[in-house]
Amino acid sequence: MSLPGSPRCLLRPQRSSAEQSPGKIPRVGILSPGEGERTPMWNAFRQGLRDLGYTEGRNIILEFRLGRGGYSSFPQLTAELVALPVDVIVSDGGVPLIMEASGQVPVVVPTLFDPVGRALASSLSRPGGKVTGFTLMSAELDTKRLEVLRSAFPHITTVSALSDPSIPAPKIMLETIKRAAPSLGLASIREVEAPSVVALHALRPDVFAGTDAVIVLGSGMFWDSRLDIVALINAARLPAIYPEREYVDDGGLMVYGANVPDNFRRAADYVDRILKGAKPGDLPIQEPVKFDFVVNLQTAHELGLTIPPLILGRADEVIE
Repeated sequence: MSLPGSPRCLLRPQRSSAEQSPGKIPRVGILSPGEGERTPMWNAFRQGLRDLGYTEGRNIILEFRLGRGGYSSFPQLTAELVALPVDVIVSDGGVPLIMEASGQVPVVVPTLFDPVGRALASSLSRPGGKVTGFTLMSAELDTKRLEVLRSAFPHITTVSALSDPSIPAPKIMLETIKRAAPSLGLASIREVEAPSVVALHALRPDVFAGTDAVIVLGSGMFWDSRLDIVALINAARLPAIYPEREYVDDGGLMVYGANVPDNFRRAADYVDRILKGAKPGDLPIQEPVKFDFVVNLQTAHELGLTIPPLILGRADEVIE
């Protein structure tokens, strides 16, 4: 399967500031809507720091602040980090809520969505402000996910799109896949909203009644609640496609999307550069370089679904 994208600007790693600055220990603030610090994403970020010569607690300090299910506390948590103070903030979402409270502190985001359209950056090649990072190409990949879903299950005509309206991205994602639906032979896309963990847990399998399949739109809160989402959709016994491979590792049917931990690993290099004096506005916002197309054949069998050989042959990995 061809992978979407355009030429990317890749920067060569430089000697770590961990090796160059024996004085003050740099302090990195980390904001996440999640419940814990030890996730595949943040572990990948830590690995990126280790690759650059940093040892947590010895020559770098990570200050975690967790939203525990949402972004509403981000302004307060950002203010706490600025007051410490921290040298740079890394976040996996909620950027508009961070901006005002973060003052002049640089912000690196491994999961940016439409940063130019949302006025977070002047351009991808030269952001110009205090925010830089990496995109997940969410809207483009949602169209590709819909195409994969339709190719795997040609009979489907109506698809539910599970979205998190507490973040700005789903509106653009929904518009994108709704525009693509007719050309794929789909009659309609029906939105199912879950703006919080509480709202998500209140959903029951019959929320997807009348539709033939489900596409899950990207959300940090969704990723943290992926076990519940996978259980909900599998209980409805519908084919589904997800934005990140961890959903499929936890029992989801199919994933097509950017390898998110790789973005977090690469974000460590930007943190290192900023600690050495680089301005975030001069660091280009980069697209993902690793993608996952994974099919969970065990889940397909449990749901009584047949995955065409062509789809299995195009997958990067098939979980038996």
